[in-house]
Amino acid sequence: MAFCNSCGTSIDPGTRFCSKCGAAVLTSAPAPAVTPATPARSATPVASASAPAPTSGGGGALKAILIVVGVIILVGILGIASLGFFAWRVARHTHVRQNGENVKVETPFGTVESSNDPQAAAHDLGVDPYPGAQAMKEGSASASFGGVRTVSLHFETTDSADKVCSFYKPKFPNAMVMSTQSDQCTIISNDKNNMVTITAKEENGKTQIVVANVKKADAASSPSN
Repeated sequence: MAFCNSCGTSIDPGTRFCSKCGAAVLTSAPAPAVTPATPARSATPVASASAPAPTSGGGGALKAILIVVGVIILVGILGIASLGFFAWRVARHTHVRQNGENVKVETPFGTVESSNDPQAAAHDLGVDPYPGAQAMKEGSASASFGGVRTVSLHFETTDSADKVCSFYKPKFPNAMVMSTQSDQCTIISNDKNNMVTITAKEENGKTQIVVANVKKADAASSPSN
């Protein structure tokens, strides 16, 4: 309840003048409404959690391995292609001609000539045949490639291996190897133009003689001369 500020008489709420003394009634201003305090914002922004940056170590190593493997495969393919092209060129420029026992092969690297004719081999041998021995077709051949010629001749005789070696030993006094056994002997002689190998071995009551000479194609001199 409100009271008059002048005479103290009680007055009804909302009355503007006192009914007893007529003084104006002073009304108090309504108290301001209290609003809840809002929390203060932090001046410093809170950093949000971010996903960890992906590491590039494993991916870089895998990439390097794949690059190396790819390079190896590429080099292998190029090598196979080059080899195939090289073989194709060689085959294209290789010619084979045969005339009886004589075979001639012409290649980009030189010419190969071979013959299984024992008479031709005996002519090119450059070593005296054993007297009375029979020239055998099997094991007799001659071939040349570039500046090297190889001639081999197979003889057969009824004389002993020791007798055969006794015939050839004086012809090669500076032989590198001169080995004699009970039924076999070997003579190897070498000089700047010829390498002569002579083997004599007794088999089935006969002595098989194989004489081989590797020499320069233009070497006309015989080591036995």
